Amino acid sequence: MKIIENDQYNLISIEEPSLSCLESKLPKIDNNHLLIELSDKIKNVENKINFFLKIASGLKAKNKSFVIIKKGLNINDFPETLNIAPTLQEAKDILEMEAIERDLGL
Repeated sequence: MKIIENDQYNLISIEEPSLSCLESKLPKIDNNHLLIELSDKIKNVENKINFFLKIASGLKAKNKSFVIIKKGLNINDFPETLNIAPTLQEAKDILEMEAIERDLGL
């Protein structure tokens, strides 16, 4: 697992086939927008929806954004409350759009 922190967001890249390493790190890095990039080694992401929803709702309560980055996911398999992007650039675009929405009070 690799963590990159900057002024705009925290990016966690997970190469391991499991998300267990992520749970212990989350409380330490939940002060910023969060992007989680999942490797192709992680299968059945759909089965981890509740885990991701918990992260998303916690960050939303703090006016922060959360985006999952993984190619090949069908966004229709996930609730609308989860942001899913196939690339880092698209994830950054989602962060910008949500910042605009927060500024407009939407």
